[in-house]
Amino acid sequence: MSPGAELLKSPSLDKWNKIGLSKRAGILVPLFSVFSRESTGIGDIYDLKIVSDWIKAADSSILQLLPMNEMGANNCPYDAVSSFALEPAYLSLNRLKPRPPQAFIRKISDNFPLPRERLDYGIKDAKLQVLWQVFQEEDIAESGDFGGFIARNGYWLEDFALFKVLKYYQQGRPWYEWQDSYRNRDTRAMEDFKKAHQREISFQKWLQWQLYCQFKEARNYISAKGILIEGDLPVLVSRDSADVWAHPDFFKLGFAAGAPPDMYCAKGQRWGMPPYDWEAIAADSYLYLKEKLRFAQEFYDILRIDHVVGLFRIWSIPYNEPLENKGLNGSFDPSDEKLWYGHGKEILSEMVKATDMLLCAEDLGLIPPVCTDTIKELGIPGNDVQRWAKDWKGRHDFLPPEEYRMLSVALLSTHDTTNWPAWWENEAGTIDEALFEKRCAERGIDFLSAKQRLFDAGRSRHARLRWLQEIGSPDKLVSMLGRKKEELADFIEMYENTYREKEKLWRHLGLGGAMREECDSEIMGAVLSFTLKSNSVFSIQLISDMLLLGGILSGDPYRYRINTPGTSGPQNWSWVAPVALEDLIRHPLTARLKEAVASSGRI
Repeated sequence: MSPGAELLKSPSLDKWNKIGLSKRAGILVPLFSVFSRESTGIGDIYDLKIVSDWIKAADSSILQLLPMNEMGANNCPYDAVSSFALEPAYLSLNRLKPRPPQAFIRKISDNFPLPRERLDYGIKDAKLQVLWQVFQEEDIAESGDFGGFIARNGYWLEDFALFKVLKYYQQGRPWYEWQDSYRNRDTRAMEDFKKAHQREISFQKWLQWQLYCQFKEARNYISAKGILIEGDLPVLVSRDSADVWAHPDFFKLGFAAGAPPDMYCAKGQRWGMPPYDWEAIAADSYLYLKEKLRFAQEFYDILRIDHVVGLFRIWSIPYNEPLENKGLNGSFDPSDEKLWYGHGKEILSEMVKATDMLLCAEDLGLIPPVCTDTIKELGIPGNDVQRWAKDWKGRHDFLPPEEYRMLSVALLSTHDTTNWPAWWENEAGTIDEALFEKRCAERGIDFLSAKQRLFDAGRSRHARLRWLQEIGSPDKLVSMLGRKKEELADFIEMYENTYREKEKLWRHLGLGGAMREECDSEIMGAVLSFTLKSNSVFSIQLISDMLLLGGILSGDPYRYRINTPGTSGPQNWSWVAPVALEDLIRHPLTARLKEAVASSGRI
């Protein structure tokens, strides 16, 4: 691949030279979504080796992971209890040193059998009970390799271990509901607690050491295969986290971060995590941010920056705003749009300077030009998701592969979207029902009547409205709504960008015959080829899309969604593939992926 002028001048050129200026293919694999025959109730760190064997067999060279940070009570990797600590559920019991008795491992496997469609996160407590027994039976001195790990990670490890044990003795309540001396980190109270619970605090450090050792071993194995690991850095951290408890001055606790209303979420989103106080972090020479990158660099070659636009401006909702309003009544911070460029560029520039990892940016949603311009200037790839890679203002059509940004990752789906077949069958050619209802209310248009006249009831589902084919033109839409054209600019825009969307993409894919409503292997293969042949430097696909391509998943593709933003519950972050990794390597899908990657010229 020719690097292009933007890369030759960018601050990230040394990162590109390190990994090589090649067009690469990869697969996004949430670790909780896979398992091997050795797994104990959940995919574990050892399984990453087998995942890399599969990726290598498919002639690809990037393994992308979701955040590996320890998750809180809602089991969301993007609402972690630490920006540093790893999730102990991912420890491989079979590879633990010392190894637990085999009877313990068998009992857990019997109680948490695999495969299963949805993960039972009770596996975490079951594993921790065994790990505590192993720890209790060992003479663990904080010296040697363990002591070195503690010393190297002093910035975060002591606070994290103390936070975890304090939280246990506070009956799991969030830190801001603890007694004053613990909530405010009174020096005397902290020292007394440490003395009384030294062994339990050491256990939390030991867990992180074991995770570190296993992850480093996996990384060395994967690197030896010529595969790059892409990690994920959540832009925010849970309000009830060790980070916020240890550094409350780094966060604006009077607000909750989220996203403004858009065409997919009529009320916007409220995530709940506190926005950063970047002035306070900058006053500390960005040490908090640099330490995050230093620890992540132990495991990853590439690092995805989640919601990168949040570094330029973030939607901040007053914390006391009623939850049912979601993101409706927030505002951007900083409020002055003139500050966004300097704000985001300074933070990203500090990140680029602080790490050897290549940074990638998740730049989806309502993105101001200062964000996309800055990541290009810094040599950071963004994301081009096929269903949204369009000329929205002119042709109102999908971009052909050659018009994708070179500095981008081409994706069919993300962990926050439906998988591609579910989009094709249920969302293509539709608009969000709640958004349409809101727009009608603003114009005094009768929603139910308009819904009946404009949309196909038989093909509208999952809160998406499918346009009737006979509408045919913006002028007819205006006539059917009974308003002046100048009053309906946003209705017209929605219509032009979604009407006959499936037919438009069908033409791009070069498929013969009449457009088919249901996704099948031929359609899936065509859209994968379309994305692999894009101009994007990387093409990384979600594992569930690939399993649907191979016929390993069947039935309603909505069942295989990873996460639905703005919702919580056991349906999120819990989907598990139905096939063991060892069998996946031998499945015909792998040969099909290998052929598709080879024909695209990627590695």
